Amino acid sequence: MDGLAGGAMTVMPLLGIGEVRAGDDLAAVLRGALDAAGLSPVRSDVLVVTQKIASKSQGRFVDLTSVQPGAEAEGIAATTRKDPRLVELVLRESSAIVRVAPGVLITRHRLGHVMANAGIDRSNLGAGGNDMALLLPTDPDGLAAQLGDELGCAVIISDSFGRPWRMGVGCVAIGAAGLPALLDRRGEHDRDGRPLEVTQIGLADMIANAAGLVMGEASEGVPAALVQGCAWTGAPRPAADLIRPLAEDLFA
Repeated sequence: MDGLAGGAMTVMPLLGIGEVRAGDDLAAVLRGALDAAGLSPVRSDVLVVTQKIASKSQGRFVDLTSVQPGAEAEGIAATTRKDPRLVELVLRESSAIVRVAPGVLITRHRLGHVMANAGIDRSNLGAGGNDMALLLPTDPDGLAAQLGDELGCAVIISDSFGRPWRMGVGCVAIGAAGLPALLDRRGEHDRDGRPLEVTQIGLADMIANAAGLVMGEASEGVPAALVQGCAWTGAPRPAADLIRPLAEDLFA
């Protein structure tokens, strides 16, 4: 049965990682940071790694000067007041457009995530200038599994999403391995004996948010954190299981 066990939890930022570049061995980079912090993760620990360094290590950079926007991108750019080259790149990375408005372009990414600008990032990219953009990593669940195998712990690849009906962004898991990203509590009972009918817990998102408190969202330069003391039961499930099926998405 899926579940959580209470207890003290610690979140340790990994400092001094520096600029990650295309082709870097991300596992080796993270291992070095763990060693420098005197941390030896075990299987029940969770290493949270930002999408940004995952994408950088995979070389997911695009030079916008190489992007030729089409007519659809030009039209959307006029409405959103965004760079037409960026809009073209968003369309290439997306399977559907969800919302277009001044300053807003929400799409369904090819991985299934509904997000602003298909998750394309233009901040803190290091060398390359203002014409560079960074795409989401390929196969984030697979990357999390690879890192987990090499580092000996559970791994979450995190990103920052806006949230429906709420101001501000929060961290979510776009990749996960070694833990149940989604805990299904349906069929259990509350303290009054009432059966739980819809309760599912986004465990990987909750852990990603906890790590986000020490990693930050701007110039902090902390792209990973180790979470210890979060105990769960249940078989591992990937972050892909957190994506609501399209047939159940009332806002698609």
